Amino acid sequence: MNDFTHREIERFGRRLFRLGFSGSFGIDETGCREALEHVQYVFWVPRMKALTRPLRDALAADRDRYIVSTGPLLGYFPGAVRRAAEEALRILDIDRLDVLQLYWLGKMSAFTKAVQEEMVKLREEGKVRTLGVSVHNRPRAGKLAEDSILDLLMIRYNAAHPGAEQDIFPHLARRRPVVVAYTATAWRKLLRPPRGWKGKNPTAGDCYRFCLSSPHVDVVLTGPRTTGELRENLAAMEKGPLSPQEMEEIRAFGRAVHG
Repeated sequence: MNDFTHREIERFGRRLFRLGFSGSFGIDETGCREALEHVQYVFWVPRMKALTRPLRDALAADRDRYIVSTGPLLGYFPGAVRRAAEEALRILDIDRLDVLQLYWLGKMSAFTKAVQEEMVKLREEGKVRTLGVSVHNRPRAGKLAEDSILDLLMIRYNAAHPGAEQDIFPHLARRRPVVVAYTATAWRKLLRPPRGWKGKNPTAGDCYRFCLSSPHVDVVLTGPRTTGELRENLAAMEKGPLSPQEMEEIRAFGRAVHG
């Protein structure tokens, strides 16, 4: 059964809390441990030092609860992809990654035939479960959604950049890859009123609710800086989807921010 806060995701074979967590923005180890009491989808790379030990402990206690996504910081060559996957397995002391992901396709990684073959080989070996990418090029993401080896797309989607609604979401039906939204606050630009704005300002929680109000988004990532921000974002989930009036207001704000 699906509701606003949780969704059955077939490719993961389980029901997930739809607010995912990233340790990218400086939250401390105590905050990470608290986050892992609530979230299930975790975006992690080894340089997230404050998250590494709490995540390893959480996986040791209940491996099946979590979906861990990681990958090479630079994914241009097959060897780098394999080394990143095997290093992550070693650091986290697990047998299989849930998501092996290339980052910012076309900038920090290359989706060459050789890289794709290596990713598929890792999946066939049982070292990774699903394959994903993050990609800003929306038309390219739409094509990858329709026909590729990928099980997951991590895309920019927020009230200031809603173009996925035209360029990506209509292409999902054929294979239905998992969709993870990030930059929900547009790098915090959606939390500051643009010059001349007289209306209401959205909160970070409103930005996450915007993303999850779309039936096409499975998970949205939050990257809180403090435990207080984490708690505020978790509390916002209980408000459910945006009302039609709230949706109209945040879209108007997003257009003003985009400028």
